[in-house]
This record gives sequence, structure tokens and C-alpha cells, in this order.
Amino acid sequence: MTPDAIGNLTLDELRLELAPAIADGAVFDGWGKVALAAAAEVHGVDPAVAALAFPRGAIEMIEAWIARIDADMARALPTEMLAKLPIRERIRRLVGFRLEAVTPSKEALRRALAVMAMPQNARRTARLGWGSADKMWRLAGDTATDYNHYTKRTLLAAIYTATLAVFVDDTSDGHAETAAFLDRRIEGVMRFEKAKGRLLGSGQGDETRFSFARLAGRLRYPAR
Repeated sequence: MTPDAIGNLTLDELRLELAPAIADGAVFDGWGKVALAAAAEVHGVDPAVAALAFPRGAIEMIEAWIARIDADMARALPTEMLAKLPIRERIRRLVGFRLEAVTPSKEALRRALAVMAMPQNARRTARLGWGSADKMWRLAGDTATDYNHYTKRTLLAAIYTATLAVFVDDTSDGHAETAAFLDRRIEGVMRFEKAKGRLLGSGQGDETRFSFARLAGRLRYPAR
């Protein structure tokens, strides 16, 4: 993007433009002023203007990076392209795109997860996970507006979070361990979707009744 074009961006647009370069810098310098200054230099942006775009610091830089990945994912995998695939393959492609997008900046991802895990960022982190899950389901063609709308997004957010935790420590060839982990989690959700209606309407006692909270917890913190 030319300097003139950069100068015409809104702050929201500038955040998205700078985000990948900030992530590149965060690999070495963390999510802070050094990475932001380096990104501003790469794009020919006044450092003061760049700082103005991220008044809340690291968490806002990470939010912009995630938003940029969301936008890139929507361009690369539109609903009409995914519609020809089985639902499990749509989700696999969408999560796979996100993992591929962060692979060159895996150390930045590790640092980002540490920032997001801080207690003061818990609410924003939960909102980010939900938002990315919502975007993936919408691209996958989901139009549910009832209880399913919320369960699908909560489950996918849990799966994605767990997959990222595996991914950052995965040294296998082509991240094969992460791919296998993701496949197992997706298969679990597919089985859950098939059984959900029967379980929710079973009328059994509390000791055997389906527990959505228990399932989400197992998906988020499963054994490998």
C-alpha cells in the first residue's frame, strides 16, 4: 500500500493494515512498543499515529491480528466455495486456514496466548474466541438462530482454543499432531450433534442427563 493510501486509512483500517507486521515483530520483541514501531516503519506510518491506533497496548494489537485473520479467511474461503463440502470438512478447512496463517509467526502466537490468558483480559479473550467461532460457522453456512446457534459457537471456540494450545508446541512434520488432534475434536462434535436431540429430550435423571458445560470443558482441556 502506498504512503498516500496509508494516510487515508481510518484508525480501524490502519489497525488491520499494521497487524501482520506487528505480529512479525512480536516473534522477537513481544506484543509491545518495539514491534509496533517496527511495523509503523515498514508501512511508512508516523509512529505517533500508529500508537494512537492501539491505545490499549498489547491486547488491542492481538485483537487486530485476529480481526485481520478473520477478514483474510472470509476472502479466501467464502460460503459459496465451502458449500460443496461436508460440514466437518468446512470446519476443518476454516480452522486449517487460521493455523496456516499464524504458522510463520508461531512464537508471536505463543506470546499472544500468554497475554490473552491474563486475568484482566479474560472477558476480551472470551469475546475474541466466540467472535472467531461465529465467523467460521457463518462461512460454513450455519443459519441457526435457536439454542443451536450458541452451542455450536461455544463448542467450536473450545475446540479452536484447545487446538491452538496443541499447535504452539507441535514440532511434528507438517504439524501432523495438530491435524490429528483437530480431526478427533471435530469427530467428537459430529457425534454430539447426532445425539444431542435425543439426549436433550430424554427426560432422564440428573445423574445421566446431558451436560453441555461438561462437554465443553472436555473439548477445551482434552487429553491429546
